Amino acid sequence: GFDVMFGEGGFGLGGFYRRQLSREFSFFTDISISESKDNEEVEFIDIWGNVFVPGKKNRVFLIPLNLGLQYRVFQDAIFENLRPYFNFGAGPSMVVTTPYEKEFFSSFRKAQARYTVGGYVGFGANFGINQSSLLGINLRYYVIHFFDEGIESLRGIKQKTLGGFYLTINIGMMY
Repeated sequence: GFDVMFGEGGFGLGGFYRRQLSREFSFFTDISISESKDNEEVEFIDIWGNVFVPGKKNRVFLIPLNLGLQYRVFQDAIFENLRPYFNFGAGPSMVVTTPYEKEFFSSFRKAQARYTVGGYVGFGANFGINQSSLLGINLRYYVIHFFDEGIESLRGIKQKTLGGFYLTINIGMMY
């Protein structure tokens, strides 16, 4: 299936593979791409409608690949059309930076990738009577951590930990 993500740093897209192991547990792997922003970033709009962020050096994109487990809760207390769960995932993460002063698409010629680890914890629910089709919503808290100096989103400010809350809409099917 695929994920549509809305987070503190912006919009994201992802894909997942999920396999039910038992009535309570499912295994999954997912990959996504989303933008990350420093908490200190403030966007301004000039009189021509251009958006700019003073002091911004790089655009930052998060691309985590996670393996994880999902645990279904309240399966005997709630009807089958609402299936709440807790989930967690962890794995390698790629963080891509592009120069902010360049136009968005042409800036990818100067992209730089860094690799580290990350993960998330979340809770959500799948909806509908048919358990083979998957429609759900999930609130996740991502953490992607660098063990060295980190990355520079704003000039002179290094970030060692990236991530934050994401509201994720899941659409797909389950085996």
